Amino acid sequence: MNLKKLNWGHGVVIALGSFILFILFMIFIFPNGQKNSELITDRYYEEELAYQEVIDAKNNADKLEEKPTYHQDRNGIGITFPSAYNNKNTEVSFYLYRTDDSNFDIKKDVELDGANRFVIPSKVLRKGSYTLKLYWTHADVKYEIDYDVEWT
Repeated sequence: MNLKKLNWGHGVVIALGSFILFILFMIFIFPNGQKNSELITDRYYEEELAYQEVIDAKNNADKLEEKPTYHQDRNGIGITFPSAYNNKNTEVSFYLYRTDDSNFDIKKDVELDGANRFVIPSKVLRKGSYTLKLYWTHADVKYEIDYDVEWT
């Protein structure tokens, strides 16, 4: 039996072939495993130009002594506002966006109940990671707070 020994030339060919196979894997196979690669918004540039308003709203919320709070239970995500806020002097909306799939995003204007709260029901939530953007206007001042939510 005539076996040839592995010399440096064979090593170069094996290394080059492995590198080419790796690059082909990264080009054709790897992207198919990615679930979703969409932007957070389709109007990215228009919203970027108006971002100073978002910064101001977040700064206004940071200055508050009492901020809205959220909690999770089996009924959904509950957001409770301080007692100074009610439907007569406050407009509230939220944007709950799913970080990996915009099909599960929820955007809605809401009214507070008698206890100054509202609930995002569990039946509209899917297991996964969300960002809750809470917007409200009180005495003509805009506020915004973001919460990272993990729904299980």
